Amino acid sequence: MITESCHNPVMRQMIQDEQFTNVQRAQAGLTRLFLKAARSGTFYRVLKNDKPLGVLIPNRMWEDLLEDLEALSSPRYLKAIAKARRETKSYSLDEVKKKLNL
Repeated sequence: MITESCHNPVMRQMIQDEQFTNVQRAQAGLTRLFLKAARSGTFYRVLKNDKPLGVLIPNRMWEDLLEDLEALSSPRYLKAIAKARRETKSYSLDEVKKKLNL
């Protein structure tokens, strides 16, 4: 379950982009909903009697989520993240721009 304390900006953006539809509307226009969701980068939580049944998510978004989950299941990746978080060296915006020749 995603909580308000979620610090991941991608997850926060996903939650903000969530749309809702009822099961009858989803059944009547499934292809249209998938196309609309893909164009807008959103997903739909499908409800029946105001209770969630599931999520309608565009394929590209699903593939991105699977890729993220795969990376997060890698001990090597998690160690690299932990190491980067422990590093105390930080760079100002001007230093980053200079390094990137911007």
